Amino acid sequence: MPKQVTNVASDDALTTIYRLSHDEHEEVIAARVAERLGIRPASAAGMLSRLARDRMVAVDSRKRISLTKAGFARAENMVRRHRLAECLLVETLGLEWWRAYEEAHLMEHAISDHTETLIVDRLGDPAVSPFGYPVPGHPRAPALSSRRLSDLLAGDRAVVQRVYEEDEELLRFFDGEGIRPGAELLLSEVAPYRGTVTIALGGRELVLGLEAARRIWVEQ
Repeated sequence: MPKQVTNVASDDALTTIYRLSHDEHEEVIAARVAERLGIRPASAAGMLSRLARDRMVAVDSRKRISLTKAGFARAENMVRRHRLAECLLVETLGLEWWRAYEEAHLMEHAISDHTETLIVDRLGDPAVSPFGYPVPGHPRAPALSSRRLSDLLAGDRAVVQRVYEEDEELLRFFDGEGIRPGAELLLSEVAPYRGTVTIALGGRELVLGLEAARRIWVEQ
């Protein structure tokens, strides 16, 4: 009989906490975890209680959630497999870039240690995902920038390091406009009262809402 995939919900919660705290430098609370997972707050609270019981997460006096050493290791392992799956789907199988996150999410729980080794060998041991995130455990994985496009001032030039990968509609928009890791841009205008920024990209100007600009991390 084939081996059964277990603890999918727990792994999803751990990787959500990892992405929020490690990748996005956000403070993690139960409501934010529930929103990201698309579940009710009560369900998230129950999940987090079980993870705390299993010593995978810790909750401080201000209800802030962090991963324990064991929780971080488990989350990092799942994120690594997810990003390797993204690379396989986009670079080898030719899947559209904007579809990769959702498809990789279906695959990550089924990748064994043996299969992971084969994927790494086939891909040439990639250091970053198609969305610009480091593959955990890779010795040449780049440091994560905490600077977002929305943090820049008019006249600043930057290179896109990574983009938020969990919103397929947003990714389709980014894909159509050429907003991908490695893209060079100039922030030509900031209009806080309109809630927009204007960037010069690929020889043209593009107006973005501040919420979209917050989903783009850059290097200067």
